[in-house]
Amino acid sequence: MFIHIGNDNVIQSKDVISIIDHSVVTSSGIMEKMVENATKQHTLFGPTDEIKSVVVTRENIYYSSLSVSTLKKRASMMSTISKLDDYSDEIE
Repeated sequence: MFIHIGNDNVIQSKDVISIIDHSVVTSSGIMEKMVENATKQHTLFGPTDEIKSVVVTRENIYYSSLSVSTLKKRASMMSTISKLDDYSDEIE
């Protein structure tokens, strides 16, 4: 399944490693180093202003203007949808 993380970015939910509040990233030296490395490797995407959360995937890091709770709801909604049975053939 896919998750729209805002700012025209859509990622596969299976690739998400972590969704972190931006304030945690700016207060952690290790996280700042990770973001710095992603910038150098051109694997950091998203807006540079109004950042509310950081989404870490297997290959990229995304800044998002959506809150962690909003992204969590979207991810759990996708998980719920993927578990639903498909009865579309029975409708016809």
